[in-house]
Amino acid sequence: MRLDDTFMQFLLNHQRRNKRSLNFLILMESIMTAARRIEHAYKSGALQSKLGEANLTNVQGESVMEMDLLAHEIVLHYLKASNQVMEVTSEEVEKEIRINEDGRYIVYFDPIDGSSNVKHSLPVGFLFGICKRDLDKDETYRLRSGNEYIAAGMFLIPSGLFTFALKNSGAWRFIMDETGGYVRPTKINLPEEKKNWELSWNVGNKNYYDNRVQSWLAENENLYNFRYAGSLVVDFHRLLHNGGMFLYPAIKNHKDESKNKINGKLRLLYEASVISFIAKEAGGFAVDEDGNDVLNIMPKRRHQRSALYVGNRELVESIQRKLI
Repeated sequence: MRLDDTFMQFLLNHQRRNKRSLNFLILMESIMTAARRIEHAYKSGALQSKLGEANLTNVQGESVMEMDLLAHEIVLHYLKASNQVMEVTSEEVEKEIRINEDGRYIVYFDPIDGSSNVKHSLPVGFLFGICKRDLDKDETYRLRSGNEYIAAGMFLIPSGLFTFALKNSGAWRFIMDETGGYVRPTKINLPEEKKNWELSWNVGNKNYYDNRVQSWLAENENLYNFRYAGSLVVDFHRLLHNGGMFLYPAIKNHKDESKNKINGKLRLLYEASVISFIAKEAGGFAVDEDGNDVLNIMPKRRHQRSALYVGNRELVESIQRKLI
């Protein structure tokens, strides 16, 4: 019988090595438990008729799936139970949720990324970013930039894969074993070998992108492979394996004006900043529609949107030069 290093062993060693508290382990155990529960709910969802639409819309005006609501409640339950979290922001709720005034952390999360894939039994994700509260003064509950995250992660569901990044300590991948535990920490670095690099973007929106983006695509799209699954977590997971760049530009010139997303579509706090944080720890880079480093952007609104260009630094800096 093979015994693999578990995620909690990995994290315990990290905390001890850096002389840090064990409160973070308690928080992460609650997040890991929530992920396992979401994984189980997804796998059993068809039998429980939990894969359809909930006939509701979220704060962004998007259709909500039953799995969205269920996953939100699962994550919120376990974060509350940890007693480590002051405040959370969820994609599914318009306002902040205050949990424990003595908590040490603030958590931003998207319980189900790519929920339109659920009814087709395709993979989805669970994204989260973690910040520390202001320990040296009264907490103001201000929104944090990605540079203030101490950790971020994404679960690929139901594939049993977990990617986790710690500030200044790299990005790591874990797999779920037969017991439901996440094991085998593997360091991740975006591949420098260009032969497998891919571009990932929605070709259907190509004509609606800014002219600068269209110009860059015209010059570069034939130089690389193309893959697009329509889920940020799924596409970024593949990118971490093969290298390249994921693009989700702003939509500016759609003939149906209601479909324009002039500030981008992805949410900054719990999507763009989370992915950008992981990318940085894996040796990559990410910018927005104006070529700004995503991790430097200070959110002004809880559900603020952003465009995203993320991947190998060479490619991202190439399109950045077009954008600035």
